[in-house]
Amino acid sequence: MKTRSWLFVPGDSEAKLAKAASVGADVVVVDLEDAVAPPAKASARELAARWLGAHSRQVVAGGGFGRFVRINALSSHLWRDDLIAAMQGRPDGIMVPKVAEPDQLRILAAEIYEQEQRNAVPSGSTRILPQLGETPLSALSIPDYAREDMPRLAGLTWGAEDLASAIGATRKRDASGQWADVFRMVRAQVLLAARSRSLTPIDTIHADYRDLSALKAIAEASCADGFAGMLAIHPDQVPVINAAFTPTPEQVEQAQTIVDLFAANPGAGALPLDGRMVEKPHLDWARRILDRAG
Repeated sequence: MKTRSWLFVPGDSEAKLAKAASVGADVVVVDLEDAVAPPAKASARELAARWLGAHSRQVVAGGGFGRFVRINALSSHLWRDDLIAAMQGRPDGIMVPKVAEPDQLRILAAEIYEQEQRNAVPSGSTRILPQLGETPLSALSIPDYAREDMPRLAGLTWGAEDLASAIGATRKRDASGQWADVFRMVRAQVLLAARSRSLTPIDTIHADYRDLSALKAIAEASCADGFAGMLAIHPDQVPVINAAFTPTPEQVEQAQTIVDLFAANPGAGALPLDGRMVEKPHLDWARRILDRAG
């Protein structure tokens, strides 16, 4: 499954869900949390389950898209009902917001296991993508994920909007357009924790969905920083994000040259290439580029 673009689609909008499969997102995230008002939660669960069933793993296999569901926070009274409904549609994964600490995910993992058994889903196949750093406690616990062994984790992502509200921030970026200190710290920790466990790091949303030129610069910087994908809140953002996280032909050619060079010289630690020395970190980079290129 590619992981460049993760498009949120409101779980209570039949029209938006109907279009989601044709947008080109690598992952469609049916949102039962922020995008759905409290009176619509129950109907959104039913609609989400039907949509997931109509776009099953068999239907989207072989170049299709991933199907995740964002449930409500584990601190709420809503998440178990969300999970029960979602698992009837056999999703690829569950996105969970406002995670305070890793222990919360153990509770969720146990509940997912029970629902897998009830819905004849292969045990352990339903992944988890937590949104971290949305509260001060969550931000301070991000390094813990580098020391935790959680097989269900698909990756790590983070949320700037809720964090800004939680700490009383009136800005998220400085005058130059860069993340302000707290947000930069959270983002960096998510990236490092994910990579330390060979998980997929996914960058947060760009809230101004109309400003695609700014999104292009932000997504390209995110890819250059080491993220593997980015959350999206509007279909128009998807092609911009996909392009930013797709290796260029030049990068693919360079990566293949490095891989071929080491393959022709097994056991070598460093090799000359075009007037410079390439070593294992360059080989790791090359393999990652080729993997992203498919």
